Amino acid sequence: MKNVILRDPIVTVSWLHDHLDAPNLVVLDASIPKVTGNATEGGSEKIPNARFFDLKNKFSDAKGNFPNTFPSEEQFNAEARKLGINNDSAIVFYDDLGIYSSARPWYMFKAFGYNNVAVLNGGLPEWIKQGFETASQYKITNAYGNFVGVYDPQYMKFFEDVKKECQDKNHTIVDARSYGRFHALVAEPRAGLRSGNIPNSVNLPFEDLLEDGILKPKGALENIYNSIAAKDDQITFSCGSGITACVLALGADILGYKHISVYDGSWTEWGSLTTE
Repeated sequence: MKNVILRDPIVTVSWLHDHLDAPNLVVLDASIPKVTGNATEGGSEKIPNARFFDLKNKFSDAKGNFPNTFPSEEQFNAEARKLGINNDSAIVFYDDLGIYSSARPWYMFKAFGYNNVAVLNGGLPEWIKQGFETASQYKITNAYGNFVGVYDPQYMKFFEDVKKECQDKNHTIVDARSYGRFHALVAEPRAGLRSGNIPNSVNLPFEDLLEDGILKPKGALENIYNSIAAKDDQITFSCGSGITACVLALGADILGYKHISVYDGSWTEWGSLTTE
């Protein structure tokens, strides 16, 4: 089988099943517990040949003040090479909830200038639903990769950026949290974190893009995004801690939005550093 090139930001489980033996394919399980947990080794079922992508510990700045803080270029490249990732690797991310945390590392690789990367549509649940075989262990590789990424700062936004953007009528901030959390109708899951939203932001719960963990058809996504922003608008996606904002970024990328970014600290940072 020949090397593969990923032309689209998502792949189906059938495509992955058919290309598992591609020599440059790297399948990475980026599962994390929802909202407040630490890294997990997942359940007993894994996609064959998958390696564990430790989003919480290896691919976040562990010294950051907030969860899932974006890593340095040096850290990211070093950890990617430890996973055996090369400059010609075709990388497919999945998670055990459908599409939840898998979009974050997809977006991170994009931020480091790498485009031969995709998210598995439906993740592990869809793989199992389609009856494909699973493995009980992750693939362990002793091969050290040669991956070198170069950080592009336009992909990530930080507190001072968002302070300006929320007062800029030419910029749209879109929050991926639930309706209840965005409108402060329910408490935040992180203890001590106040409820609310970033001034002048709009709400698009990431779950609205999905049906049973699978992205809705492109036409349905178009209708959703058209109600939020135009294709040429400057958009920053936010959420609780920078994870599900990347699901919205994934949808926007599929639709051809070009001026998109993710607020790294998201509401955890904003709600901690501001009072209104």
